[in-house]
Amino acid sequence: MGLIRSVVLLQVIIIILLTAKASTPPMAKPGCRSGCGDVIIPYPFGTGGDCNITEEFFITCNTSFTPNKPFLTNSNIEVLDISLDGQLRILGSTSHDCYNASGYREWFDLWLQLSEFSISSNKNKFTAIGCDTYARVEGFLGQRYATGCLSLCNNITDVSNGSCSGIGCCQTSIPKGVRSYNITLESYDSHVAVLPENPCSFAFVAENDNYTFSSSDIRGFGFRDRMFPITLDWKIGITSCNEAKSDTTNFACKENSNCVDSESNSGYFCKCFEGYEGNPYLSGGCQDINECETTDPCNATATCLNLPGTYNCSCPVGYEGDGRKTGTGCSLPDTNRSNRSPLIDVALGTSIGFLGLILGILLLYWMLRQRKINKLREEYFQQNGGILLRDQLSTRQGYREDVKIFAAEELENATNNYHESRILGQGGQGTVYKGTLADNRVVAIKKSIIGDPSQVEQFINEIMVLCQVNHRNVVKLLGCCLETQVPLLVYEYITNGTLFHHLHNEDVASYLPWDTRLRIATETAEALAYLHSAASVPIVHRDIKLANILLDDNYTAKVSDFGASRLIPSDEAQITTIVQGTFGYLDPEYMHTSLLTEKSDVYSFGVVLIELLTGQKVVCFKRSEEKRVLAMYFVSLMKEDRLLEILDPRVVNDGNVEQLKEVAALARRCVRVKGEERPTMKEVAHELAGMQAMPKHPWSGSKLVGEEAEYLLGDLINTYNDGATSSSMGYDSINNKITFELDGAR
Repeated sequence: MGLIRSVVLLQVIIIILLTAKASTPPMAKPGCRSGCGDVIIPYPFGTGGDCNITEEFFITCNTSFTPNKPFLTNSNIEVLDISLDGQLRILGSTSHDCYNASGYREWFDLWLQLSEFSISSNKNKFTAIGCDTYARVEGFLGQRYATGCLSLCNNITDVSNGSCSGIGCCQTSIPKGVRSYNITLESYDSHVAVLPENPCSFAFVAENDNYTFSSSDIRGFGFRDRMFPITLDWKIGITSCNEAKSDTTNFACKENSNCVDSESNSGYFCKCFEGYEGNPYLSGGCQDINECETTDPCNATATCLNLPGTYNCSCPVGYEGDGRKTGTGCSLPDTNRSNRSPLIDVALGTSIGFLGLILGILLLYWMLRQRKINKLREEYFQQNGGILLRDQLSTRQGYREDVKIFAAEELENATNNYHESRILGQGGQGTVYKGTLADNRVVAIKKSIIGDPSQVEQFINEIMVLCQVNHRNVVKLLGCCLETQVPLLVYEYITNGTLFHHLHNEDVASYLPWDTRLRIATETAEALAYLHSAASVPIVHRDIKLANILLDDNYTAKVSDFGASRLIPSDEAQITTIVQGTFGYLDPEYMHTSLLTEKSDVYSFGVVLIELLTGQKVVCFKRSEEKRVLAMYFVSLMKEDRLLEILDPRVVNDGNVEQLKEVAALARRCVRVKGEERPTMKEVAHELAGMQAMPKHPWSGSKLVGEEAEYLLGDLINTYNDGATSSSMGYDSINNKITFELDGAR
């Protein structure tokens, strides 16, 4: 017994020594200021001298404020918080652009420049507010960058609280690695049409969750002086961990810490080992966490013993087992169990019975939950138009019968529960994910954006359109799922991205040669001709553009995104709809009359042909005003017999100039103002196929001067400046965010 008591006493002494509460881990270097006002200043940041690691990490503490306020280096950028996880929060100002009834303009263009730290691309957004507003944010990211968004509305009653989709408010993301930006605001018509409700436009960068749009913000009360938090990313140096460790003198990570490379592999930051906490940049900064005090990890029969970076749960003398709360518990060895009291058996039986009761309750709960889920899925099926779809499929002829109804779990498993890494693209109609089905088929899954029951008809419309389409150049619909809160469409997966990506993305290794462009145009035209002429009920796509033309590995065109499409009965030449499309591709006649015809697709396809000929973007606000809208500029050059000035020099050669002129003449016919003067898609497809089949034909030189005396698109731009007066129009795609890029980026 004496030996046992000695062992127990020794254990108690060791536990007392090891579990003694450590002092609070230091944040600043010894002798340095550890805070300014309410903000803690951890090293490598500091207030001067040897207190900060480099001059970029210098913090000025302004004592003229009560409480004191910290500022980044010697600037006027106020610091709100500094995190050792590699992030820093600052306050950013707001740009404004204001007008009065006499036309006087007052504006403030904001410029923010950071020498070392970058603006976090996933924690901030660029936001613009106004009814007559387009905003740009631009700067340098090794090279110049620019992005922005467009916000329009006719009246303050058009806007919705909390919605920044382009009606009164728009938002876009900030590129990665940005260390500076300049915000510029411009107006189409000096806010004349929306005074006095909206005299000003505002734009700012703010953290994702730090601003919620309100319709009252349109009036701009107090917005000029409003400031918003912005999250910055910081790191140590410009070398990776492996390179930094070789310089032992200047390596920033101290004992009990790991070095972690930044996402850009340029620079690094430090983290304490698991089981430690504190400042990894200071010697002795990472201190052991006493889990015995902070988390109480052991069960009642075991003794907790804190160890460096971990802990141990010791069973009492004479017992064995795992003493952690998540373990098996402490129990007597088998040799002692024959001598245990009958009360132990009673207690054991009671425990087993209680455990069985708990398991029974959990099973009942699971059954009730499954019943609730099944009922909810039935409600979603009805809410998402399942009954409407079933009725329409049963009454209409000419639809494919191989469209599958997928289970919700099947698509969740295919997309890893819709993980953000599976996102292929996002647009006005929804988000598209890449998924792998149980049979290893790779598919594209579209999660539609439906905010109210009135939108259900548009979703069912897309299913009905695609069910009757069977063409090699149209993306094939494989099925749908209606038993989720947001309805899902499953398409065949097209492997090579969009035509927009291949024509305009500078990251693409090589450009598209003219023969490939002509073939893609021909295939797209054949698909549209099929939709207009060969489908059982004619279909108008209504949103033809480069981003909706996908390419497979053989660069075969696949027309996609039928969310805006409309079925036109054979006994109707046109239908009246809310105007919907994408600015630059939108038929001006449809824009002014709201009468949708097959010739609306012809106009949009003509713009696609112009992009393929020129290699330029359809709208670019960095170009001069007369060149801003590509279709208008292209037609004006053809009228002046100056076509060669705008053709893409990468595809022009002595052998194809005449063919390029023929395609240009066809494109010009497609974008005529009056729809009745445009060719049909069947005629367009026939002409393109002929050009493709005989590329060396000795075409007779034809004049490129045209028949039109005026081009309505110029009036269309003025219409935007003057403000649209018809409250029945909703410019669905126009009010989505638009990326503006410099001409030099092409």
